[in-house]
Amino acid sequence: MDVNCLAVKASKNYVYLGVTLVTPMDNYKQAIDLICRYEGFNELAYPDPQTGGEPYTIGFGTQYYPDGSAVKKNQCCTKHKALEYLVDELTVLNTELLKLNLGLDESMHQALLSFCHSVGWESFLYSAIIDCLEVDDYVGVSEQIARWVFDAEHQVIGGLLERRREEINLFLADIETKPWVVMDVLLRAFNSYAAKPYELDAIRTLEATINPYALAEFANRFKLDEVSAFSSD
Repeated sequence: MDVNCLAVKASKNYVYLGVTLVTPMDNYKQAIDLICRYEGFNELAYPDPQTGGEPYTIGFGTQYYPDGSAVKKNQCCTKHKALEYLVDELTVLNTELLKLNLGLDESMHQALLSFCHSVGWESFLYSAIIDCLEVDDYVGVSEQIARWVFDAEHQVIGGLLERRREEINLFLADIETKPWVVMDVLLRAFNSYAAKPYELDAIRTLEATINPYALAEFANRFKLDEVSAFSSD
């Protein structure tokens, strides 16, 4: 997570109880829970999978230390120190997010802290999410969050799908009448379907893994009739 470009110095008032981090404001509990579960803890700095080198990442997704210096190869940290770095990063992001004055409730704020930590502040700042927030288009926000599930090779990552789903659910948690929001992976696939061999293989592989009763319910709700289902091209 690169927050080095933000000139904000974070506070370092921490109390550790075992491996649990408590801050005086306790502002980031839900965001920390999401980030720690999906980033995982890495004691030893590891290289970027694309470059094989910089930027290096350590702890719970840290690429820059609180003093602005970059994480280097072979550097190590404890879990306690990793949590300290994470809270520094979230304090920076929190300050910048509050400056935007987007009228977020607490759940929305926590969800966006996690999301920003994942994709980076600049990516968030220049996304369509802020435009959606300014007109209270929460479905639009959710749809934009759901787009960020690809790696650098343009492959969909299961862990990112799961994380985005949790971030969306948290974002919408305090809305009284929740909109119907899903990741729409299948819908996007259907919309672009052109009967290419790799598309057929992907569909048939997925179908083989789906519970038959769930598949039957889908077919019925999709109004797939016997003639169209088994007619030849």
